Amino acid sequence: MARSIDFTSGPVFKKILLFSLPLMAGNVFQQLYNIVDTLVVGRFLGEAPLAAVGSAYAFMIFLTSILIGLSMGSGVYFSLCFGRHKMEKMKQAEFISFISIGALTLLLNGLAFLLLHPITVFMQIPPDVAPYFETYMVWIFTGIIAVFLYNFGAALLRALGNSVTPLLFLILSSLLNVALDILFVIFWDRGVAGAAEATVISQYVSGIGIILYCLTKKEFHISRGNMVWDSRIFKDMAGLSLLTSLQQSIMNFGILLVQGLVNSFGTIVMAAFAAGVKIDTIAYSPLLDFGNAFSTYVAQNQGAGNKERIRLGVISAGKMIFAFSLISSCIVALGAPFLMSLFVPEGAKDVISVGTTYLRIEGSCYIGIGILSSLYGFFRAVKQAWMSVILTIISLGSRVVLAYILSAIPFIGTTGIWLAIPIGWALADIYGLRKGREVISR
Repeated sequence: MARSIDFTSGPVFKKILLFSLPLMAGNVFQQLYNIVDTLVVGRFLGEAPLAAVGSAYAFMIFLTSILIGLSMGSGVYFSLCFGRHKMEKMKQAEFISFISIGALTLLLNGLAFLLLHPITVFMQIPPDVAPYFETYMVWIFTGIIAVFLYNFGAALLRALGNSVTPLLFLILSSLLNVALDILFVIFWDRGVAGAAEATVISQYVSGIGIILYCLTKKEFHISRGNMVWDSRIFKDMAGLSLLTSLQQSIMNFGILLVQGLVNSFGTIVMAAFAAGVKIDTIAYSPLLDFGNAFSTYVAQNQGAGNKERIRLGVISAGKMIFAFSLISSCIVALGAPFLMSLFVPEGAKDVISVGTTYLRIEGSCYIGIGILSSLYGFFRAVKQAWMSVILTIISLGSRVVLAYILSAIPFIGTTGIWLAIPIGWALADIYGLRKGREVISR
């Protein structure tokens, strides 16, 4: 097992950075699942299939965010137990959370299959895109269980400061996904179904693999004595997990509403947004996972009662966020046309033009999502997960409202949708930083 990191002692900046880097790299590889699908579909199947994959991605992010949020919240509870050196309690919590989230996963999976057509209607999928969308979604739904397995296993490992092992499983499955995408779509000509099949197979490799790995380690070995339901542990975890899941769900439901608005502008804008979002996501996903890393750091020190180390961690985190944001913004804003051209044929100039505008507006403002992600992690760790919900409502609420208002103005159009995104981040950051300062100064 890769060495775990104890955040309650030692150099602050170095430990956060060493833990964050594999986590950031892991998120990048996780995004490659859908990005490879998008690239292969866009280059070899055309604009309508590309638009379908983009819309499917938006919905799946919303659906799986519920499970990811629950796993993240449970991970914070595991970190608190680890910081307090209560390993048996952590193992009992591991059992309770796996059973609870696993049952919800099965329920969501069943509902997703039953509601496929209403989902298509709700998302305003155009008639020329709908067949591709539904074909892709049917296959992707079969991978929901794999998403739960991977994120639960990753939460366990990261709670003890091990961010390397989850990365290794993601690298393996991402490389497999690339190979299968090429095989299924290009050589076997299976269309969007082939792209989805490649993703699902790869997801199960990482999901089952990481769970089996955890089961071989004594830190997570559950005895019969740990397999006991404890309503107090469940309640404590639910306080973290449900609010974290709610925050993730609200955030991605807002994105889903924006996707519906984008779809109303037709296939070209849909295709541009599909490619742009993939570039955008892989560019700022390191910032999102830095927030998760920071949450582990704060949670361990919160459990150990090290208030001063939390203050030092906030300062170090601020420096890292600024550096990572600046690098990502420069790459995306300056290289937008080239990056878009990777996802669509050279002749699709309208798609490249729309996508370039999107990337240059949002890409210039990654500092906003970097700060917001760290605020989410901070408030989860200090057991104020409800603040993450408030910040998400501020960010996504203003984004959705402004997107619909500004895009309805003729001379602004789709540019209004893109402008609404960084404005929403900024409003949430202002409120969150003020509240965070109050928590630290107590």
